[in-house]
Amino acid sequence: MTDKLLIGPKLRRFRTSLGLTQSRMAEDLGISGSYLNLMERNQRPMSARVLLRMATLYDFDIAEFADSSDAQLVASTYEALRDPRFADTPVSKNEVEDVVGLSPNLARAFGKVWAERGAALPTDAQAVAPRRAVDVVRELIQSSRNHFDELDRTAEALADELALYRRQPHTALTERLKVRHDIAVRVVPVDIMPNMLRWFDRHNQRINLSELLTQSGRRFQLAFQIGLLEQRELIDGVIDTAKIEGREARGLARTTLANYFAAALLMPYARFLREAEGARYDVELLAHRFGTSFEQTAHRLTTLGRADAKGIPFFFLRIDIAGNVSKRFSAGRFAFSEQGGACPIWNIHECFADPGRIHTQLVELPEGERYISVAKAVSRAGSTWGRPAQRLAIALGCDVAYAQRLIYARDYDLERAAPAPIGINCHLCDREDCRQRAHPPLSKALRFDERARGVSLYSWMPE
Repeated sequence: MTDKLLIGPKLRRFRTSLGLTQSRMAEDLGISGSYLNLMERNQRPMSARVLLRMATLYDFDIAEFADSSDAQLVASTYEALRDPRFADTPVSKNEVEDVVGLSPNLARAFGKVWAERGAALPTDAQAVAPRRAVDVVRELIQSSRNHFDELDRTAEALADELALYRRQPHTALTERLKVRHDIAVRVVPVDIMPNMLRWFDRHNQRINLSELLTQSGRRFQLAFQIGLLEQRELIDGVIDTAKIEGREARGLARTTLANYFAAALLMPYARFLREAEGARYDVELLAHRFGTSFEQTAHRLTTLGRADAKGIPFFFLRIDIAGNVSKRFSAGRFAFSEQGGACPIWNIHECFADPGRIHTQLVELPEGERYISVAKAVSRAGSTWGRPAQRLAIALGCDVAYAQRLIYARDYDLERAAPAPIGINCHLCDREDCRQRAHPPLSKALRFDERARGVSLYSWMPE
């Protein structure tokens, strides 16, 4: 946990939600009213001692005051406001942080309006358009911190019922489909399903799985199908509660939540968290123990947000060999850009040159936050001669405050090791003299000196 926090607006909102005056809360905390007033105005940081005292007195989760949602909201709002159309009214990141701190709902409302009006389009071409389904679902995941407790507990109960911890999961899942739903499972040759990995033939009551699927992939597909068959009402309830509308958005949300259920069934919460802590979050070892893939296991680690039994708040990123980001999530303070790829200094890109090896790295964002990152290249199912499988790189990481719980930090001297200076992406990074810069920062006025050539093509006017 961070020793000092500047969280004045959040502290004030929390106090007023309890109906407490400054003098009453100060008395409860054993501090002066003037000191509390200074903290609420961000003129004094909150110490770990005061935060722990508050958590004890008012019975709340400390993570509420170290929440990633504000960091992500700051990043997404700042990204929107750095559009060239706002060049004549530049807004600094500090100003964005002030707005989010004082009124996070205002920032969220701005973000929704911005997305609905097609932020990437020129002003004269804009028309009010529905938000992309992927953005709607991404917001659902982020706002829920990638944890859906009722789905998780239901899957955990089914895992116990099926005794997956002492039976072959494929056999148990196949038997469940046959006994409960009269559905048979068949593994079929690739020439029968050349472009498909799973097909549910409702007419013949049969699930066809491609022979190209790995064992972990077959198990996951069966668990996914069980989730849709048995928990459709629960899944749709989550979607309805989130007020997700539209066929595409609801369909993608349903698929995403069924995938969540499948992972929770194969890696039931309590046992998975216990094994993760015992193995010091060794992703490969956990994958062996639960019969899951590296990506499935790494993604599951980001969902351990149960109120009374939390795991490490990880961030997760998945990119292809061209740098396209296909999945991103942060349960900690790490803030991803809504658009664009990942920083080239981040060694997630090096995974493609050395597949099969775990790559670790200490990184530091421009604001000074430090993280430990773990990355590995993986291949999707479906490889045959002349048709290579899709290759992806998976990155998992967390704040260095949690590093001692990770096996990957074993060889680092966290006090002395120099972190790699990365940014969110080039468009949003203000680091000067970066040898890897591909684009200039959106918010800077560029300058060009014909007499000189720096390590980067771009330089800008000082503020």
